[in-house]
Amino acid sequence: MPEQASLDELDGAPHARPFDAGEPMVIQLALDAGERVDPHTHPDRQIVLTVRSGAIELDLDDDTYDLSAGDVIRFDGRREVSPYAVEDSEALIVLAERVD
Repeated sequence: MPEQASLDELDGAPHARPFDAGEPMVIQLALDAGERVDPHTHPDRQIVLTVRSGAIELDLDDDTYDLSAGDVIRFDGRREVSPYAVEDSEALIVLAERVD
């Protein structure tokens, strides 16, 4: 049975999950300007991050990617990731099980 959720109705900044369980994991990230998520990894995942609004500097290991609304990036969860909000920002993150 399909599940449906409204991203606009989610509450729980900076991380909110539209679906409580199941794969792939979906997270809405909301950051205020100047806010950063500490560096971390998701070693068993492939990640797709879509910037819905604002601007984010995404640190992946030693590289930084400048992303703005409408940009999509996919990366291996073994990389150390740390998003930083250049301005108030929202992103949708999909974490899928990595298959080698």
